[in-house]
Amino acid sequence: MSCTHDHNCEDHECSSDWSLYKHIDLPKVSALNESVSGSVKSVFKAWEQRLHSSGEHLESNEGDPELLVFVPFTSDVKIKSISIVGGPDGTSPSKLRVFINREGIDFSDAESMQAVQEWELAENLQGVLEYQTRYSKFQSVGNITLHFPESFGGDTTQIRYIGFKGEATQLKRDVVATIVYEIRPNPSDHK
Repeated sequence: MSCTHDHNCEDHECSSDWSLYKHIDLPKVSALNESVSGSVKSVFKAWEQRLHSSGEHLESNEGDPELLVFVPFTSDVKIKSISIVGGPDGTSPSKLRVFINREGIDFSDAESMQAVQEWELAENLQGVLEYQTRYSKFQSVGNITLHFPESFGGDTTQIRYIGFKGEATQLKRDVVATIVYEIRPNPSDHK
């Protein structure tokens, strides 16, 4: 991968500098149609670990290759590219549709809604392919939903790694605890 600076990132390990892995709110990541509940969390890892799989992966239910993955971030991010490492023997996803800042999407929503961007995927077993985003549409991303409608012909879809590259805004979203509004000032408060 060529970088915007003066070197090849693979030689200088700056690929990990652009990784958004540490900004993923991993406990809140979820998937629809996963064969093993919670297995979606195993596909998010550091860039350097993308090909290390101790057998853990995300797999759709038998006979239904469609997957829907919801990924919230701990701060707003700008996503430059997405990398997907799929499974062998036709189980890699063949298409990706992306929705941003939309919570609670189900399969019928994903089919009827206009995606922010779509890609025809290649089988990427070595983790070398990245899919560039339309960067202007991927600013201020608080969460992203990935829809994998089909595989390369397998009865299931397997995903071993999902990675995002970009930048975090570093602005944490804090919940406001208490707000007090006064309709009329209380004179005893202003002495």
